[in-house]
Amino acid sequence: MSQPSLDQPWVLLGGLSPNEFMQRYWQRQPLLIRQALPDWQAPVGAEQVRRLAQDPDVESRFMQRVGSDWHLDHGPFSRLPERHEPDYTVLIQGVDLHIDSIAQLRDSFRFVADARLDDVMISLAGPGGGVGPHFDSYDVFLLQAHGRRRWQYGRQHDLSLRDDLPVKILRHFEPEHTVDLAPGDMLYLPPHIAHDGVALDADCLTYSIGFRAPTLRELASITLELALEQLAEADHADPQRYTDAGEPATRSPAQLPDRLLGAAQNAVESLHFDRKLVTDALGRWLTEPKAHVIFEQSAAAEVDLTEEWPSGGILRLDRRTRLMYRDQLAWINGEPVMGEPSPWLQQLADHRQYVLPQQAPDAAAREQLQDWLDAGWLTLESP
Repeated sequence: MSQPSLDQPWVLLGGLSPNEFMQRYWQRQPLLIRQALPDWQAPVGAEQVRRLAQDPDVESRFMQRVGSDWHLDHGPFSRLPERHEPDYTVLIQGVDLHIDSIAQLRDSFRFVADARLDDVMISLAGPGGGVGPHFDSYDVFLLQAHGRRRWQYGRQHDLSLRDDLPVKILRHFEPEHTVDLAPGDMLYLPPHIAHDGVALDADCLTYSIGFRAPTLRELASITLELALEQLAEADHADPQRYTDAGEPATRSPAQLPDRLLGAAQNAVESLHFDRKLVTDALGRWLTEPKAHVIFEQSAAAEVDLTEEWPSGGILRLDRRTRLMYRDQLAWINGEPVMGEPSPWLQQLADHRQYVLPQQAPDAAAREQLQDWLDAGWLTLESP
């Protein structure tokens, strides 16, 4: 399947190529893009957002400004304000996990690595609605879907927050720019650029394509967790405990013994934080499904790939499935994939689909694909 060139201009990026955008703007400076999606019809409208906010399997929030105060509630919601009521916002997280058309929109931004992509959030607001002046610790594309929203944004010297509110609102906000976004317009903001978006119309819809930015502590923690898991597995097979045979009697019983300190230090130094361990830890963590994700296991498949190979058929990753690879390792939905990532697996991961060739892979690969089909992680379109 042909892919658009990363060196050619993209309308989505205002005539910049993905390579130009990543070099000049990504993590560096904001970019306003008029008509990133010309003549675009938003695939999810206000009424569907309202229905999503009622679903207990969907993560939703409600915010409303009352004077200088803010009110915050978490869904699901049995009732929401009427469309023309002012100063309210409904936030629906992870809409790409629930709706295929939003997942397809998300995939338009895959010139950035999947490891960075988080989700698509949709905000529905009445006139004057917003979430207040704030900053994010991650990159975000703010795509206007319906109605108009006024954005004020800029770099701030003071990022302190008000401590009297249930939401993160800047204590002082001094915007450098003010722009009104109409449907199809998009604003890219790198981390820590303060911004405040206010709806100018009823049923104002903004799609936020957000990118995760883990802290260094998180990266260290997940690596340490996997190292400890491997140590526990080895210890289960051959338990080893601290011993101090030959330790002399002491007149300072409250003092930590040298031998015990040395044993603890040796235990820590025995953990091997090599590149393979770090890669495996990241792959498992970054492909772990979100908390609200539930895969529907498929009924008995029309085709059993372990017995029949329908060449020309198309395997597609489910919109919720995360599949990544690196070096000799691969992971799907938080689980390591057996064996080295083959060319077909890399194509499935990179393009999120794979046209079955005439020559079938080996029996182990066919069995693996069948397991993923049965789990609902893949779908198969017949040729």
